[in-house]
Amino acid sequence: MTDLDLIAQASGKARVCGAPEGLDALVFADAARLRGGVNVFIARDDSRAAAFATALEFFAPDLEMLRLPAWDCQPYDRISPSPRLAARRAAALARLANHDGEESLLVVTTINAMAQRCPPKTVLADSRIQLKPGQSVDNDALLHHFTSNGYARAATVMEPGDFAVRGGVIDVFPPDSEEPVRLDFFGDSLESIRTFDPETQRSQKQLSAIEFTPVSEVIIDETSISLYRGGFVKSFGAVQRDDPVYQAVSEGARPAGVEHWLPLFYPEVVTAFSYLPENTLVGVDALAHEAFDERVEQVKDYFDARQLAAEASHSSSLSASTYRALEPDALYLTRSDWDAALADRAVRDFTSFVEPGANTVDAGGKQGRVFAAERAAENTNVFDATAKHVLELNKAGKQVLLASWSLGASERMASVLGDHGLKNIKLSDNWQDASSGPKIGRVVLPIERGFETESLVVISEQDILGDRLARPRKRKKTADVIVEAGSLAPGDLVIHADHGLSRFIGLKTLPVQDAPHDCIELEYAGGSKLYLPVENIELLSRYGAEAENAQ
Repeated sequence: MTDLDLIAQASGKARVCGAPEGLDALVFADAARLRGGVNVFIARDDSRAAAFATALEFFAPDLEMLRLPAWDCQPYDRISPSPRLAARRAAALARLANHDGEESLLVVTTINAMAQRCPPKTVLADSRIQLKPGQSVDNDALLHHFTSNGYARAATVMEPGDFAVRGGVIDVFPPDSEEPVRLDFFGDSLESIRTFDPETQRSQKQLSAIEFTPVSEVIIDETSISLYRGGFVKSFGAVQRDDPVYQAVSEGARPAGVEHWLPLFYPEVVTAFSYLPENTLVGVDALAHEAFDERVEQVKDYFDARQLAAEASHSSSLSASTYRALEPDALYLTRSDWDAALADRAVRDFTSFVEPGANTVDAGGKQGRVFAAERAAENTNVFDATAKHVLELNKAGKQVLLASWSLGASERMASVLGDHGLKNIKLSDNWQDASSGPKIGRVVLPIERGFETESLVVISEQDILGDRLARPRKRKKTADVIVEAGSLAPGDLVIHADHGLSRFIGLKTLPVQDAPHDCIELEYAGGSKLYLPVENIELLSRYGAEAENAQ
């Protein structure tokens, strides 16, 4: 078997060494393609999961990817996770609950997401509704389903999980959809399903079917309310008069923070691993096991704090306002639970280090070259050094890809390197195009550091320029976004995405991290100045009105 065959097909645990970040996504994507079915990668935290998912979008655009997030609130909080994120998590679990196990699927998640206990798989599998035009629908039952499954009634549908009723029209924003949908009824007959723009409320394309999944892991119906009431008494003893959470749930409401009592709503709760087929390939990020131990300690600290606060405030008896916290192992996995969940699965622990030994597979990679010394040297041009290094690698038969954080940054890098001997570097949209393209190319792949294998070298923008001073945030593309400083003249008015209207003064070189750095000088009211690194120029757009009376 080849090393890739071993990674993809071998049973039990194995350590994949020589897989720095970026390369690990390529290796995991190739292994997932070879293995088929469901493949899950568990990142150590949210930022790492986001970076890994972005790399997968580049290396495996042909494979469906699913993100399974954790709640964005603290353990034992008095508030619920944000509606959008709670909806994304519930929808992801429902997708896994209804997956046939055969169709290829890449799941990217985090330690915190996998450490949370979940409703039984059958609950979310049975809580979806599929509708088609021409179907007869009990509107009252449909609205009750929305309310029970966490949807929020609103005057106007704007966010995932909202629904609104206007006569024979029901607007709903499904949690796993980019757009809300409009259900048009004639009596009990569903006439049409159309997407619509939440800003303008105008109907758009017509759909042949729609599926609604839960937007919360807490399903509130008669059965779950009864279970909650019994579980509450069993866990905390007699109910105190006017307990706000208990009373709200008893009346069928959904109080803030109710998710933190999730185990009380079901006969049992399970781990997220139970949503995965037995033959799932599980990739584990470097330092993820340590991150799990830190999460266990963090949960315990929050639980202890709740207990101490309750004892300090009410030493003799609990009042209605006292927070009643379930034991940590009721809501979260313990270390023994974690080890047991991974014990019988095909687990691949990824690391950038080379660690020869039993149950170890070498991915053949290492961290790429960093041009820090050239940036610091007074008489050395970092772009000359980069161009020379690329040509040497190409001469040695290696493919070289120059990876940038954005399209604008890639264009600017190509322009600069073109002045230093690397002409006409072609841009590729994804790995399939890049691997079959020229031996020297460029791609949009936001990785912190580059990597190198026997046949491939990826040089990141950060390897060349150093740490970024600011990360560009995703924003809607408009025709007025500025991509080249040369298109501006001193005195032009521009709009910064975060800081608003300003006047372009010119380019200025500032010493940053002991190296010269080109910045765009912007002037605001009162003579205030802002210096924007040139690689972040896409944060600027032109002022689209007359400049004469602008303030």
